[in-house]
Amino acid sequence: MILAANRRGLDFAVAHALDLIEQGAAVLDIGGESTRPNATPVPLAEELQRVIPVIEALVARDIPVPISIDTYKPEVMRAAIAAGASIVNDIRGLQEKGALEAVANSHARGLQEKGALEAVANSHAGVCIMHMQGTPQTMQLEPHYDDVVAEVKQFLREQRDACLTAGIAQDRIMLDPGFGFGKTRAHNIALAKALPQLLDLHCPLLVGLSRKSVLGQMTGNDVDARLHASVAAAVISAMQGAHLLRVHDVKATVEALKVVAALQ
Repeated sequence: MILAANRRGLDFAVAHALDLIEQGAAVLDIGGESTRPNATPVPLAEELQRVIPVIEALVARDIPVPISIDTYKPEVMRAAIAAGASIVNDIRGLQEKGALEAVANSHARGLQEKGALEAVANSHAGVCIMHMQGTPQTMQLEPHYDDVVAEVKQFLREQRDACLTAGIAQDRIMLDPGFGFGKTRAHNIALAKALPQLLDLHCPLLVGLSRKSVLGQMTGNDVDARLHASVAAAVISAMQGAHLLRVHDVKATVEALKVVAALQ
């Protein structure tokens, strides 16, 4: 969610977060910069103003769920962890920003965001490593893979191993194939079908298909009319082995998963 840097925005964000917990959210993922295709980057100071007061306010309320910080900036990671966040959700997979922007059609494997790996390694926080081809500004400009499943799996393996080498225990690492981040409809479908193969990496999987454009391509619906498609995608992902689902419509998704769990 995008957070305003004023008191009214803070109150709204905290109220929204508490409502999500009431609906059944198991983790709150707080972010101050949109990562939609063609999104405009947010300056560091502004991102800090958007997220840190919210984290501090939620920690002060002693909420019963962990807080995740959605950022690729090491400075935000460190400040959020100090404020009480216990998970870092990095769309760049702890890679170096410059390398991602400079290398066309590559995953810039092994090149960490300067300070990001250390920020996580020097804490007790968990980390979610996501795959993305390109940047939010370039990722949907004709993404290409020879074998999307094999390449995404290899990237996640290498970044997982980089974390292990840095001293981050395997039980602190979660992996995200990055649906919609530098993928076509065909790429997203192939990855969704291949989720069980990613379990071979022996880390929990996070899946974020909620309201994604691939669901709009399948149904013909605009982003605000993708509830049913999002719930279906979430349920199928869970049945395919996903451990955590990043969703907008918490109550509907939680209820659908309860039914699946009872019937299974």
